[in-house]
Amino acid sequence: MGRLMKNIFLSVVNKLNGNFTAVFLFFVPIFLISDLNASVLSGLDVMIQQDFAQFAGKKAAIVTNHTGVDASGRSSVDDLFNSRNVKLKAIFSPEHGFRGTASDGDQIENSTDPVTGLPIYSLYGKTLRPTAAMLAGIDVIFFDIQDVGARFYTYLTTMALCMEEAAKRKIDFVVLDRPNPITGTVLEGSVLAPSVQEFTGYFPVSVRHGLTPGEVALLHKDLRGLDLSLTVIKLRGWDRTMYYDETGLKWVNPSPNIRGVDAAIMYPGIGCFESTNMSVGRGTDSPFMWFGAPWLDAQRLAAALTASGMAGVRFYAEDRTPSKDAYAGRLCHGIRIEITDRASVRPMDIFVRAVCALRDKRYYGEFRVRENELRLMAGNNVYKAIYESRDSPEKILADFADQCRDFDRYRAQYLLY
Repeated sequence: MGRLMKNIFLSVVNKLNGNFTAVFLFFVPIFLISDLNASVLSGLDVMIQQDFAQFAGKKAAIVTNHTGVDASGRSSVDDLFNSRNVKLKAIFSPEHGFRGTASDGDQIENSTDPVTGLPIYSLYGKTLRPTAAMLAGIDVIFFDIQDVGARFYTYLTTMALCMEEAAKRKIDFVVLDRPNPITGTVLEGSVLAPSVQEFTGYFPVSVRHGLTPGEVALLHKDLRGLDLSLTVIKLRGWDRTMYYDETGLKWVNPSPNIRGVDAAIMYPGIGCFESTNMSVGRGTDSPFMWFGAPWLDAQRLAAALTASGMAGVRFYAEDRTPSKDAYAGRLCHGIRIEITDRASVRPMDIFVRAVCALRDKRYYGEFRVRENELRLMAGNNVYKAIYESRDSPEKILADFADQCRDFDRYRAQYLLY
């Protein structure tokens, strides 16, 4: 049953009471009632139903972390290891490590899984790519990690590098698809130039790209012309308009500071402040829902952001003292963000309007930007538009919208849902 029908049905039920509700429900077709509680199945759960029979007899490796869990909460490593059809030989882990507890940017060493005894090869340490020795004897690589939907988040870069190494060695590659937690419909920001080849900027997509890992894999295979046997095990029941907490899947923090759907929504915009001398709330109780600095005139900036009339969000001046990362132990004046309408809020708009206000040296003379990082995170021409051309926020955002429209037309060929 479609989401509209569900909403109508629930609205009617909520208006009914007592025995009439019971009578009404008695006559509702059973398939409607069961569908109200239907959950999305991840690609992993789809494969578990078949015990990975599609890949019977193959020796496998898996790229995963703490987010790679089935509907019961069990690790995809355990599911593969216990399969009667596939022989799991190795585990690869991305940034933040296999357990997802390492801090942003921490280098991870190789280790051993205490449950299966298998080697865990870190792809965020001495190497970012699996080596020939790590892949020796492997027939198929599975990828099962929950992404957050922002271009500069690193998990899908790890996927892409593994795809490239698999192609070189004629190893099959399988993406066990997972939802884009901030919907597959909203695009924001500029599109990265295809010539850029950085770990936090590896795909020519918009900052908020609205793609699932499987869709990004299809796009990457085409763009790089990879001679690769690629299979995407599709989600079941996922609607592109869904936020993660509408899927029925259990939320697992994809990294230590993305602690819920709202933080994931804000990450594509507020995360861009990590190219500046602003704290994004690491070391506070709500990262990416607040940003600030000791020198910030938060009252003035909150008033400016409020006056801009952005939809779906409210701004409040609020002091915090981060316990780590930028300005650890120092009192910071900042902006707390309250989302009032997820469908309307646009975090890249917040970032652009805030940075355009912060370029006024009369009030924010201590604000600094690391140019190369800003170009990589927010887009190639953002620094020029803001600081050289001194374009208005409206002009910058209109350019973003044009790029997103072009990208939306291009990405259509890779959409699976």
